This record gives sequence, structure tokens and C-alpha cells, in this order.
Amino acid sequence: MDINKLIASRVLALREARQLSLTALADRSGVSRSNISLIERGESSATATVLDKLAGALGVTLASLFEAGADAPAAPSPLSTADTQAVWTDPASGYVRRQLSPAARSPLQLVEVVFPPGQRVAYDQVRREADVYQQVWLLEGVMDITAGDGSWRLQPGDCLAMREDQPITYVNPGAQAARYLVGLVTLPFA
Repeated sequence: MDINKLIASRVLALREARQLSLTALADRSGVSRSNISLIERGESSATATVLDKLAGALGVTLASLFEAGADAPAAPSPLSTADTQAVWTDPASGYVRRQLSPAARSPLQLVEVVFPPGQRVAYDQVRREADVYQQVWLLEGVMDITAGDGSWRLQPGDCLAMREDQPITYVNPGAQAARYLVGLVTLPFA
């Protein structure tokens, strides 16, 4: 399936499941009603920042927008082969995101990111309906990551743990693409 069509169907299905109008989702997310409509029709390739705002307003992780929805097989496979993994490119920064995790239900999601040199992506703090924890393991290149008041420069082999309850900024200050693995765990609020 085309990645924009997959995102479109997920955003629409999640909005309808939560019984939100376009206007209500726009108010909750800070994304314009017309932009949401274009995304839901698969006519717009939203940026990572916009998708994160929508995910937060829908009470899900960004990674869940890349998963198959209710129309997926009843018993999802525990195997995710490289040729079936959803790959998406952020139109603003050019970063490439590969959804590694299989469709089988799990609180853990794995994502591979290739982040171009000189690029920056900033995520605002968004309201979530669960605690989302992530770890970033840098495989190649260099990345500067700011989460809340903390800032770190990651070199190959470094791993950073953080919660998604704060603004997070990713910057590649290097001359080559950075490649890293992101592990995400979603836990209900205690």
C-alpha cells in the first residue's frame, strides 16, 4: 500500500473511532482543518511535525500512524520482512523512516531512521493518553538531540533514553547521513 494512503486511512479511522469532527481534531492538534482533510484523502504528504501533532491529539504514537488498521488480517503476522515494511520520507527534512515492527500487537515498536546531514526536526510536547518512552541507538553518523532541558551529542554506538512528554529536537550536524534505531514503548498512565 502507498504510504500516504496508509497514513490517510489510519488518521481517518482513528479520528472516526474517537468520534472527532475535523474541526475538533484541528482544535486539539493545532493542524488546520483543510490540512487534515488533505491528509485523510491521501492528497498531502504531511511533515513529521504535523503527523506527531495529529498522533498526539488522537492519543497514539507517531509510529502507530504507519501501522495497518482495522482492515488488516485478523491474525497479524509476527514477522515483518524488509520488503513489506512501511517506508516514509519526511517532505520537510528528507529523513527516511522505516517501520520495522511486525503488525502483531506489542507494546514495543522499532523504527529505523536515516537522517540527512544538516537537517533538523523539532517535535512539540503533545498531550498523550499514555506514557511513551523511547531509546535512540545511533548506528552511523552524528546526531544532536535535545529533550526538554537536556542536550546530547550521540556518536555511533551511543544510546539515549527519554520520554515523549517534552519537546524533542533532532539535528544532524555532520557531513554524512546519520542512521539510528528507535525503540518505543507505550505504557498506560499509572
